[in-house]
Amino acid sequence: MPKNKGKGGKNRRRGKNENDREKRELIFKEEGQEYAQVIKMLGNGRLEAQCFDGEKRLAHIRGKLRKKVWINQGDIILLSLRDYQDEKGDVIMKYSADEARSLKAYGELPESAKINETDTFGPNDDGECNFDFADDQESDDEDGKDIEIDDI
Repeated sequence: MPKNKGKGGKNRRRGKNENDREKRELIFKEEGQEYAQVIKMLGNGRLEAQCFDGEKRLAHIRGKLRKKVWINQGDIILLSLRDYQDEKGDVIMKYSADEARSLKAYGELPESAKINETDTFGPNDDGECNFDFADDQESDDEDGKDIEIDDI
């Protein structure tokens, strides 16, 4: 029988993403491009984005990013605007939180842009749920009397 010389199944390709944290060059917008923030994921590689020029656009995630770069609600993305359809665009790239902060520092993004939109808790909240329990005696008893079963 021949010897197996393959490298394994598709799990080999998935592997570890070690170059994920690697610093990359910050890409600024050019003509025909716009910064946007994801409002809602629609499915099928589409999303609704609020561009920083004030327009709300339907965006399509291009094939290079599909299944490789996960885009979530609140992320800052770079859209390529279509010449023939102003209300639609294509996602060119997703900015990490650090890159988005850098863009804000350079003045590319407006000050009103919330970079950590996906945080569900406030800045001073540690994620705990706080409950206030009232005394059981106050709500059950009326005027301090005990209710007997025969009175019902």
